[in-house]
Amino acid sequence: MIKLDGVTKRYGQINAVDDFSLTMPDDGVYCLLGRNGAGKTTLMKLIAGHIGATSGRIEVDGAAVSIARMPEDVMYIEAGSSQLNMKVGDLFKAAASLRPNFDEAFAADMAQRFELGLDKRFSKLSLGMKTMVTTTIALANNAKAVLLDEPTLGLDAIMRAQFNTLLFESYQAHPRLIVISTHLIDEIAKVAQRLIVIDGGRLLLEAGIDDIDERAYTLSGPTETVKPLLAGLNCIGQTVMGAVMAAQIFDKRITPPTGVTVTNMDLQDFFINLVGGNHE
Repeated sequence: MIKLDGVTKRYGQINAVDDFSLTMPDDGVYCLLGRNGAGKTTLMKLIAGHIGATSGRIEVDGAAVSIARMPEDVMYIEAGSSQLNMKVGDLFKAAASLRPNFDEAFAADMAQRFELGLDKRFSKLSLGMKTMVTTTIALANNAKAVLLDEPTLGLDAIMRAQFNTLLFESYQAHPRLIVISTHLIDEIAKVAQRLIVIDGGRLLLEAGIDDIDERAYTLSGPTETVKPLLAGLNCIGQTVMGAVMAAQIFDKRITPPTGVTVTNMDLQDFFINLVGGNHE
């Protein structure tokens, strides 16, 4: 379990992470979402013990985390992470020698399915292949918590689909806590179970994907009809075009009157409205 209690990380006058409190249980796939500079990478580095908090407390399995006491069972992989310039197969063997519970069968299977090329040197691989190798090593380590920072950055649509398959199969084989920072929310939602939204270093939302699907919707219709419906609802965004209005809601579902339509809001639009709209 990962627990953050009032965690703040300050760089000069800037709070990269600001009074952040959150508890994540042992198992689950979380999507960490936020705009550039929102504090996602800083948050992950704090959890992994790569940097120290200015204030607050971080715990992994009940033990305090700090630079001097980095958690052994947390694997953090940053965007564009590199490996020693060895052959892919040798990298897997080296990783297995360092971690007794390294799943060599899983790594070999992923290498074959995604054509990683065990005899190829890491430096000779494409960006997408390098990402797949690094992610395979991270997931095969079977750490209790795996933190992946923008793992699909620069990958094409096919490679992103392969990454999602790799992630899904790894979790199915070895359930553990996986946190993925990404901008491609609609794609990662296929495997993620919960969503964490961070904005300005603060926790804006933590909720289940299914719960968001149920509560995030748009009311559209004549402004004079839609506007009164917003009383008592959490409206996270609205657009008025002449006499017509569209309001983005994150709240209980309502039965609209005649002339007002209700449509589901996809996760990307939900995020855009949440961080840029008038939310509560």
